[in-house]
Amino acid sequence: MIFKPRLIRFRDFRLSTKLMIAYLLLTVLPMSLLGYISYAQYAKSIIQQAGEDMPEFLDQANANIDKHLSDLAALPDLLFNSEEALSILRRDSYQSRADLNRDQYAMNSYLSRTYIEGGYQDVVGVFILSKHRVFESSKWKVSGMDWNRVPNPYGEDPELGGQARILLPGEAGLRFANGEPYLLLMRQINDTDNRKILGTMLVAIQLSYIDHVLRNLERTANAQLWMMNAQGEIIYHTDRGKIGARDQETAYYPLKSGSFIRRGAGPSRLISLSPSEVYGWSLAYSIPLADLTRRTDLVRNVTILIFIVFVTITALFSVLFSLRVTRPLHKLSILMKEVETGNFRVDLPVERRDEAGMLAQSFNSMVSTIRDLIDKNYRIEISHKEAELYALQSQIQPHFLYNTLESIGMAVEEGEKETVVEMVTLLGRMLRFSVGNKSKYVTIGEELQHTRDYLAIQKFRFEDRLTFAIGNNAVCAGEPRYTPKFILQPVVENAVKHGLEARRSLHLDISADREVRDSGEWDIVFRVRDNGPGISPERMRELEAQLQTDELDRRDSGLGLKNVNARIRIMLGRDYGLQLHSRPGEGTEVELRIPELTSPGGPTKARGGENRG
Repeated sequence: MIFKPRLIRFRDFRLSTKLMIAYLLLTVLPMSLLGYISYAQYAKSIIQQAGEDMPEFLDQANANIDKHLSDLAALPDLLFNSEEALSILRRDSYQSRADLNRDQYAMNSYLSRTYIEGGYQDVVGVFILSKHRVFESSKWKVSGMDWNRVPNPYGEDPELGGQARILLPGEAGLRFANGEPYLLLMRQINDTDNRKILGTMLVAIQLSYIDHVLRNLERTANAQLWMMNAQGEIIYHTDRGKIGARDQETAYYPLKSGSFIRRGAGPSRLISLSPSEVYGWSLAYSIPLADLTRRTDLVRNVTILIFIVFVTITALFSVLFSLRVTRPLHKLSILMKEVETGNFRVDLPVERRDEAGMLAQSFNSMVSTIRDLIDKNYRIEISHKEAELYALQSQIQPHFLYNTLESIGMAVEEGEKETVVEMVTLLGRMLRFSVGNKSKYVTIGEELQHTRDYLAIQKFRFEDRLTFAIGNNAVCAGEPRYTPKFILQPVVENAVKHGLEARRSLHLDISADREVRDSGEWDIVFRVRDNGPGISPERMRELEAQLQTDELDRRDSGLGLKNVNARIRIMLGRDYGLQLHSRPGEGTEVELRIPELTSPGGPTKARGGENRG
């Protein structure tokens, strides 16, 4: 079998490889050649230019370090995201040692999850000193920590002033088992709610991130770069063995910021300094002059010619490369805008096997997944709502059933056979309507009949205390019109319950009318009026607030006004539902508005812009 070698094309490289190649061709290679030739050609200019540029680089590096430390200084604020952590820090005393141990375990676990394992790569240890308690978590084993050397650790430090402060390793004595160099960032934990100091947090930050910030400043093997405090103690050095030592020549430096040439017994060196205005330390960069001037002079014309040739080549390549890389990204951005408008029926052709092709595949997969999830969640929501509605329709008020059966029993004892027969007939019809009929919609006549049966049974109980009238108008005549099942009787039940609790007698008027909307569509409006005690303004505001939601209440009183309103809005749209009108001492009117439905299957398109089957 003959295996054909696979052709590796540039378009199939990973995007990171393309960027590295482009970077080498456009930046590293020409700049290295230009720097090599230019430094050799203009030695004096290089030294002068380096003396001017290096402090600016150090200033920028200092700004980056200060910004990074300022970002890390906000880490104590994460404590206020945990109620458990705050409650532990606010606790002043313990009834037993076990309670203290439990709090220490909980706080140490929180520090480990949040800071050590929370994605902060530079954080190697966190310590909290609070009310003579110590909470701690670190990546490596620690030793030698002397909390008495920390300035006022358990209270407010006047010099700190609520701001972050940097402690050097020598100030605290802390040592990690692996000897990793570090800084301690110290900040008080201020409880703004109680205006108290909860303690002090110390965050141990390893200095490896400074390598990343300063990596572009070290030009030669003989160059040295270090960070030192005002006393010359070296906090960081490119030579790790010098960390913790003292720069003995600091006192003889002619300036605190800028560049100067240091001549002595050894080779002359260019030294640049940049102090930090925030933390008071200085960045120092030193390089032998011989390293800056060791290149021999070359012909200036050769330098110019090479520079022009490379600039031309890199410019042309840069344009072609940019067009080739950005074209698929441009297509992707256009399709993403389509997705933002809600159009998930998009597809990005996969023409490459590099990162752009992988991105296209991921985009197509994401859009397809979102589309499937939307359909799946919609079906689940509809099924859940239908199950809730069916469960609510199947409920029967236990107290009503008990009271009815008790009334039947009393009538039997008193020998009122006709009353017993009539009550049993009415109750059977109500049970058949509530449980036997599985449809979500019934005719308006059936809903009114069910309500009439309910009131007839209640009248047997309350006799002359309850009177009612149910209008028999054109809504029930001619072509049948439909309503969601079981929306009227709960409202009437609510009126009877509250009315007879406060009044000796109660009268109900129930009606169903057709009304036309401004859009020309017809609605059916049920009205239940009573002469009960009415509703106070405070209670009316509570009820109106409850009626603004579509949530179904699962408590025993789940067939009240709130659930009737929620069922109507879920089944027919938010344009419909229940309204209350009441005057204290004069009575209450409940208005239920639904669209005019001529099909037992409900609306094919619900009002309010919602599609429902």
